[in-house]
Amino acid sequence: MVQELPRHTGVRGPALVRLLARLTDADVPEPRQLLSDRLSQWLGWADAIALSAALKGAPPAVPADRVPDEDGQDDYAKVRAALESAIAASNAPSVPRHRGQQRAALRAEARPPVQVDYATYRRRYRSLQQTMETSIASLRTRLRTTLAAMTPDMARLAVVDAAMEQTLGEREQYLLAGVPALLQKHFDRLQAAEQAVLAGDPAPQQAGANKPGAWLDVFCKDMQRVLLAELDIRLQPVEGLVSALRACQPRTL
Repeated sequence: MVQELPRHTGVRGPALVRLLARLTDADVPEPRQLLSDRLSQWLGWADAIALSAALKGAPPAVPADRVPDEDGQDDYAKVRAALESAIAASNAPSVPRHRGQQRAALRAEARPPVQVDYATYRRRYRSLQQTMETSIASLRTRLRTTLAAMTPDMARLAVVDAAMEQTLGEREQYLLAGVPALLQKHFDRLQAAEQAVLAGDPAPQQAGANKPGAWLDVFCKDMQRVLLAELDIRLQPVEGLVSALRACQPRTL
């Protein structure tokens, strides 16, 4: 009873953009400007001054022959694993443990599906976005602190990263805040497809999705995929810092 997803084969860009385009059947035009040109439109004069100062200013003094105690990989892996677990648990169906709960679940499946409100999933998505933002910002700060104690070049990189986070953070949050609204289009289409089938309209069906309410399971899995794709985007600056820290590690033969 679940409508088959539209397929977009020509959309380019990050996995999040491609996934949303496919789920929402959105028409994503090819960008007409270079990334550098579009980036310049996001920066005001104050932002440009801050970035210029970070790039041209003298780097902070660092201790001689400072070697990092760790390359940040473990910290990064722990934060990523925790966020992935939170995303996986956000829409995980509850499993009945007792016979009474199992019988109640079977009776619920036998009843006609009820109208589901998207507001619950919107709040859930936004809550996970806030969790990602807080955890990743804290991790990014810790990595910069470690990086700033390395070589002068690494100290300058930490300063530039801090300036970039402050400059582009608001724009990033604004763009990502629109994802739940885009995802609602997918939610509404899946729900409408099942209602049409229950009403007797011959609508396209997805193979194996013949149980009433199966569309909601499909949506929850798609929502998790979107959240994971967003997590990948949010972690890209952190991965750059981890790579820089790894480069400071002494090489062993």
